[in-house]
Amino acid sequence: MRTPQPTTTLEDQPIPVRAKLAAAWTSFMFLYVYVDILNFFTPGVIEDILDGRVFEFDLSQTFSTTALTLVAIPILMVVLSMTLPARVNRIANLIVASLYVPVTAFNAVGESWLYFYGLGVALEVILLALILRYAWTWPRTAPSATMATMATSPDRETVRAQQQA
Repeated sequence: MRTPQPTTTLEDQPIPVRAKLAAAWTSFMFLYVYVDILNFFTPGVIEDILDGRVFEFDLSQTFSTTALTLVAIPILMVVLSMTLPARVNRIANLIVASLYVPVTAFNAVGESWLYFYGLGVALEVILLALILRYAWTWPRTAPSATMATMATSPDRETVRAQQQA
């Protein structure tokens, strides 16, 4: 008869908020791009593109630049979420994610494949809500005793002036 082996608990280390934000933006970006790529398989889409139209818009340099900007922002947010200082990072994530909610919802307006676009938009909005939650609840740290002492103690020049007097 075998003796039962003790089970071990997997170590579950906390994930830094920066990594959570970068992962969420990466996921959002992939969904955003793949919904557009998979849309090419919708009947009539390729023909419309070849005729110079996407959705209700004429294909032009303005359209292409706007489309590139809309996809570049989430791509840049991956890097910015890992590199910006905490306060700026939090604000940037709150602003950009908030602005992308209506942009994302607009992508489903007037589409005939509602299940496809509905699922894509729903998943993207869930990720944006997650980004907003991570940024909104960014952990705060209490000031350390050293920093509090430094903030209340006089600077070197003041001490020197007092000693010389």
